[in-house]
Amino acid sequence: MADEKAPELRLEREGGIAFLVLDNPARLNALTSAMWGAIPQLMAEAEADPAVRVIVLKGAGGKAFSAGADISEFDSARTGDAASVYDALNHAAFEALLGAKKPTLAMIEGFCLGGGLGIAACCDLRLANDAATFAIPAAKLGLGYHPRWVRTLLTLAPPSAVKELLFTGRRFSASEALQMGLVNRVYPAATLDAETRMLADTIAGNAPMTIRAAKAAIDDLTLKPESADIARLEALVKACFESADYAEGRKAFGEKRKPMFKGQ
Repeated sequence: MADEKAPELRLEREGGIAFLVLDNPARLNALTSAMWGAIPQLMAEAEADPAVRVIVLKGAGGKAFSAGADISEFDSARTGDAASVYDALNHAAFEALLGAKKPTLAMIEGFCLGGGLGIAACCDLRLANDAATFAIPAAKLGLGYHPRWVRTLLTLAPPSAVKELLFTGRRFSASEALQMGLVNRVYPAATLDAETRMLADTIAGNAPMTIRAAKAAIDDLTLKPESADIARLEALVKACFESADYAEGRKAFGEKRKPMFKGQ
C-alpha cells in the first residue's frame, strides 16, 4: 500500500526508562539495513541521557519482537562485496547493545527469530510472553552464523542447546527457551508489558553506579574472561564506595525510607 508506514527504529522515553522500538509490524518487525544502522546511534542517545536508567527493547504491533533480518534485502545486501558492508552493520549494532553501560531488557512478544534472537541475546535480561517462539534458521538458508554471536548465545545456554538451536533451525516454544536459559522469565501475554515495566522500574530505582559495576564485571568475565580488565572493574567498585549514592543508601536505611539515588 502506498500509505504503508515505513519501517523504523525509534526511541521513546517514559521516566527513567527508554524504549527502543523495532517498528516494522507488516514484516513482523524484520530489521532493514537502515534499522540495523540506527541501533548504535539510538543506543548512544539513550546512554547519554542522564534521566534514562534502563533501556528496554521491544517490537511494535504485539505479534513479534523481531523476525530477524529483512530477507527481502538479502539478494542485494548479503551477496558479493555488499555482504561485508551488511555484516559490519550487524556487528556495530550487536556491539552497541553488548557495550551498553546501562542495563538492557528485551521484552519479547511472539516471534523472536534469527537476528531478532541475536539482538535479544545481547541484552542483559529477556522477558517473554507465553506465545513467544524462538529460532535461528541460518541452516535453512545456508547462512553462516558468526562466532561472535555464537559466543553470546553460549553465555545464556549450554553448548548442546546452542547446537540444537543452530543445527536444526527449528522453532522453540517459550517454555523450551526458558528451560534452555535463553529467557529469564515467561509471562502470560496480558501481563508481559506490566511485568517488564515493573522490573525496569525496580532496576531504575536502584543505585546506577552499583549496577554499572556489576554489569561491567559480569560482561567482562563471561564475554572476554581472557582479557578482563580487573583494574578497571575494581575502580568501578571503589567509585561506588566513594559516591554520594553510597552515603544516601546508608542514610535511607537508617531512616527506614526509600533511597533517592542520583548516580553520583
